[in-house]
Amino acid sequence: MADIICSGFGGQGALTAGMIIINAGVKVNKYVTWCPSYGSEMRGGTANCNVVVSDEEIGSPYVVTLDILIAMNEPSVDKFEHMVKPGGQVFVNESIVSKDREYREDIRVYKVSATDIANSLQNPRGINIVMLGAVIKASELFDKQLFIDTINQYFGKKGKATPKNIECFNCGYEAI
Repeated sequence: MADIICSGFGGQGALTAGMIIINAGVKVNKYVTWCPSYGSEMRGGTANCNVVVSDEEIGSPYVVTLDILIAMNEPSVDKFEHMVKPGGQVFVNESIVSKDREYREDIRVYKVSATDIANSLQNPRGINIVMLGAVIKASELFDKQLFIDTINQYFGKKGKATPKNIECFNCGYEAI
């Protein structure tokens, strides 16, 4: 179904975004893997995760070519854009990635002002949720309501459910 990398600075929720995607995949009986890569993100470095959602058993949790790249910062675009297959989708946090940046012509780029949107909704930690709204709208990877329910359940289990997350998701969804 989809090979995805979610990437951003530590604290932007890249790893959480990946976890929410695989939780949605489990709900619709897909095979899923989530493989994080992090280390220095607590000091401003980049964190990312490989996510695979498939109709078939998954041979490796690591992706080689991407269907979807969720890039919440410029270093993420720099590091992973070359892995996106022709016709693949790149979702860019335009709030902090250069507006003049040029992208490959054989990919579809969606620019979402995720940081600005999350801040305007007084939910600065909701950058990842804004990006996920855009991803779900453009990719049609999952049904919108199923994904909203997944977000609520994911944060509900952590005792952090808030209507602001769904506001962020809906604004990201409408940004496409």
